[in-house]
Amino acid sequence: MKITKFGHCCLLIEISGTRILTDPGNFTTAQDELKNFDLLLITHEHQDHFHLDSVKKILANNPGVPIITNSAVGALLDKEGIKHQIVAEGQQTNFKNIPIEGFGHEHATIYQDYGKVENTGYFIDNKLFYPGDAFTDPGKQVEILALPAGGPWMKASEAIDYAKKLKPKKAFPVHDGMFLPHANFTVMLMKGFLAQDGIEFTPIEINKETEL
Repeated sequence: MKITKFGHCCLLIEISGTRILTDPGNFTTAQDELKNFDLLLITHEHQDHFHLDSVKKILANNPGVPIITNSAVGALLDKEGIKHQIVAEGQQTNFKNIPIEGFGHEHATIYQDYGKVENTGYFIDNKLFYPGDAFTDPGKQVEILALPAGGPWMKASEAIDYAKKLKPKKAFPVHDGMFLPHANFTVMLMKGFLAQDGIEFTPIEINKETEL
């Protein structure tokens, strides 16, 4: 599995030649110029994950590219006349022989009901779990975990405990677009504590293809 991280939660995941793009939000713009990928995957409607202008640019460059998301994002896409497939909690599909399963219902709590939207984590190819903005347990073995590293809805201790609970072989940080490159103490903290449990936690260099 090869992963190119454009930033924050926007990832290009390549599996046996099939390329999947995740969460084109307003923290990144590199995805707007991307061409020749096979599937767009969106976990929830917050703008750092789903930026409508970015989606429109992506579709202009890749006409007809399939989109998989949940019902809440689907309703927003319906208003724009954009076709999509719903894969939410408890649902699954098979895309070019790659299984994709949906896990989770809600975005993690920020404060009271603020920002409470449908959030769907996606298990890709029975290897990679990307939970979106929640600490959902998919109830199955995770080989590679895209681990949220920062945000108004989480603490570093929660992320560390979550990874220790899932026990992936490998993990890498996402949801870290608010960190300064030279001041990413949280990621280094996670790396040290997860190593104690034999979890290989590796930050991915932006715009560089990485084999995991």
